[in-house]
Amino acid sequence: MGEKEEKSPDGVRYYRLSEIEQQNSFKATWIIIHNKVYDVTKFLEEHPGGEEVLREQAGGNATESFEDVGHSTDAREMASGMLIGELHPDDRHKMDNAVDTLVTTVREETSWWTNWLIPALAAAFVTLLYRIYTNQSE
Repeated sequence: MGEKEEKSPDGVRYYRLSEIEQQNSFKATWIIIHNKVYDVTKFLEEHPGGEEVLREQAGGNATESFEDVGHSTDAREMASGMLIGELHPDDRHKMDNAVDTLVTTVREETSWWTNWLIPALAAAFVTLLYRIYTNQSE
């Protein structure tokens, strides 16, 4: 309790990741989206996607899930009403590392042959079949 409350230059309260992680119950449900902290406790029952979706993200980074769903402008405006602060800058690297790790394990680099060689061979094969067919027709 002896911690001094820190605020951003524009007066927004900073929360430490450890503090946010503890807010994962029906009494208090916080999520992080783009380093901003939202208290979604009162919104659990109203969430169109169901409260389970928010409960799964409780106390953690919901950025990827939030963006994957493609929330509307109205949803984003509604979320702004639940904004209570920001993730402390000293803890942001912890969140970035988690997202980067997930993205790098999910992202699959394609090689040149899948992008160029296979379509080129398919086009050559179709062209060859077309020429054989048109020569037989004459």
